[in-house]
Amino acid sequence: MRSAVVSMRRREFLKSVCAASAGASLAMRKVRAEFSNYGERRKVVIVTFGGGARDTETFAIEGQRNIPHLLGELIPQGTFFTQVVNRGILGHYVATASIATGVYETFNNFVANPPPNPTLFEYYGRSLRRADAWVIAPSNGFQQIGSSSHKEYGPAFGATVIQPKQILTVATGSKTNSLLDYQHLLQDSYESPVQRGRLTERESDFNQHLLASILKLSVDDFVRHALTLNSPDELSVFIARELMRKLAPSLLLMTLHDIDVAHAGAYSLYLDGIQRADRLCAQIWSFIQDDPEYKNRTTLLILPDFGRDADGDPGGNGFQHHRTGGPLARTTWLLALGPGIRQNVTVDRPIEPIDVVPTVGGLLGFDTPIVRGRSIPELL
Repeated sequence: MRSAVVSMRRREFLKSVCAASAGASLAMRKVRAEFSNYGERRKVVIVTFGGGARDTETFAIEGQRNIPHLLGELIPQGTFFTQVVNRGILGHYVATASIATGVYETFNNFVANPPPNPTLFEYYGRSLRRADAWVIAPSNGFQQIGSSSHKEYGPAFGATVIQPKQILTVATGSKTNSLLDYQHLLQDSYESPVQRGRLTERESDFNQHLLASILKLSVDDFVRHALTLNSPDELSVFIARELMRKLAPSLLLMTLHDIDVAHAGAYSLYLDGIQRADRLCAQIWSFIQDDPEYKNRTTLLILPDFGRDADGDPGGNGFQHHRTGGPLARTTWLLALGPGIRQNVTVDRPIEPIDVVPTVGGLLGFDTPIVRGRSIPELL
């Protein structure tokens, strides 16, 4: 099955759940007019629906029950691209780095190296002389994604990376609570055999500073709230919400990664991860709509890093992995919402994940000279 066939199936699935929105055109013209006056106050939030989810468990008829918020609330409010073709390496860190740089990266997925090509955060920081780009990283492998090793860019222009699991490790380390109470929030990777060791003193100090001075949360309040959360993704979204409230960054990238439990071979937990990501995406959109710093000036982009293997693919393990490079593993989707974005629109033409960086550059007004992707005209 080719990528175009996967795309057309998604369009057919959507016809059954996405009704036309009466009056949307007039409402969007009003919002576009307001949006055009904000200038440099525009914001972009990117959420990678990470871990890889197949149509079988999402957009297919039998899978639609797992994504009720995407289908019933979010897609009718935005423009949905049915055919995002990933032509790069299907590893979570390297694929997310490719989304962040606009170039298909080829470094070792299991080594925490900075990308060699400049990230959108560096383009943003250097071009606009801004320092309010942030990343919420799902695991220790992502700690270098905020900036590249490119000699003309680098950390001076990059994003600040928050690792919620590190914050929680530091916070619980200073309390009498048993760390075992928080193990469900601290699983670092379901795929890599390499586990992170103890935090360095510098990392510990940095995370204490994030908690107290930036997020302005007491250790007691933070660890108490953490006990009410069910997964690392919920912890990431909690941290993202606090960051939005306290600093209102104009450029924010976060990855939802619970779905990657599929590597453990637990189908029910894989479905739980999809359902949770669906719910959390709706929460993030609700945060944006409810916050005057974000409402009517923020574009939200949601896209998976890639998919997973088909059940009948002889070289794969079905839902468990993404090793074959087949159409279901490479063909995903993108949803865009916000002022200036047409509502209830489906686009079938192929785009690529590396198109995100030049598109964000067009939205926020900065150049992206080294990217290989192309701007998505439907979003500009």
